Amino acid sequence: MATETGTTPTTALFRPAGRVRDGADRPADPGAAGVVADASDRAARTAVVSIALVWHLVIGLPALLRAGPGMTAPAVVAVGWLVTAGVGVAAGVRLLRGGLPPARRLAALLLAVDAAVFASVGQRHLFTAANWVWGGLAWFFLLVLWRRPVGWLLGLLAAHAAIALGAVLGTGATAPADLARYAMYAYGTSSLPVAVFAGAAAIAALARDRAGRAAAAVAVEAERVAAEQARRERRDRLALVSGDAEDVLAALAAGQADPADPEVRRRCVLAAARLRRLIAESDDVPDPLLHELRAAADLAERKGLPIELVAIGTPPELSVEVRRGLAEPLAAALADARGWARLTVVSGPDEVVVSLVTPDHDGPDSTGPPGPDGDGPVEHVHERDGEIRWTQTRWRRT
Repeated sequence: MATETGTTPTTALFRPAGRVRDGADRPADPGAAGVVADASDRAARTAVVSIALVWHLVIGLPALLRAGPGMTAPAVVAVGWLVTAGVGVAAGVRLLRGGLPPARRLAALLLAVDAAVFASVGQRHLFTAANWVWGGLAWFFLLVLWRRPVGWLLGLLAAHAAIALGAVLGTGATAPADLARYAMYAYGTSSLPVAVFAGAAAIAALARDRAGRAAAAVAVEAERVAAEQARRERRDRLALVSGDAEDVLAALAAGQADPADPEVRRRCVLAAARLRRLIAESDDVPDPLLHELRAAADLAERKGLPIELVAIGTPPELSVEVRRGLAEPLAAALADARGWARLTVVSGPDEVVVSLVTPDHDGPDSTGPPGPDGDGPVEHVHERDGEIRWTQTRWRRT
């Protein structure tokens, strides 16, 4: 046989998958599990952005305006409020669009605002709503650290608590009641953001796990159904092909057929070719069609027929039905071939053409009536002119 040419064709609970690059968008998870997890995460992002901005505008701003000149440096506190609002809007837009904000730079900016506001609010308003960083700044920490490890948030809250403690001690509020108030503020304003941050990550991870399990179960069921259907089709096909072989063998056993008769030999070769191609259908190979044609060509070679097999191009993935339609007439024609044979397979993304040329000879055709057959997905043409027999099957993507 001549040489062929051509070619044949989870992340941890509080950490996003892969390495987190500061300021880079997080790549979307592939598959159904990733879609469900992303939907859950998108809802949590919307909730956190809403809480942070509404709290900053509805609670922080009125208290800041009421305190007014009573603070040590009201302009610094107001500028800090504006800077934080800008950070919140920028980070919120980035989150709602599916990306992640630059965590390190924005976290450093928020800590600078934190220190400036604590130093400028004064002792009188240290524990009032005018000192808006107490209750509102932690929500902005969530925005800039979204989908980062939970340790980053805990570290930022610890720095926030240290800045607050420095302000408390610096203003002389060292009485037991003041220190207790400080501890209550530090705990109360940090516990809820941490719970939301951890809860959102846990829900997204749970959604991803549940969706992954469901997708896996659906895939297993689909594979089972496909395997069962393939088994039934193969059993029916085997029964049909085996019937041809049984008829020949029964005739030989009963003495009704002569092994020297060319027609009996042709029927035997054709039955063997069909059985061999049927066996080749289940082989796991890169190019199943070429594998099945090669099986038929090998059988023809074993009976002494010189055959040249040429493959050009890379075939697309073909169903078993299409492969049968392409290979069956060629296998039947090879069973009748005399002298020599040339088998050509030309493949493209949307078309596969298989042709067989053999010398013509007396005797019936085994490939069916001549002319195109358009009843199925494969066209079949067979012609003879007294010198050669030409058989061709063609599949086109529709």
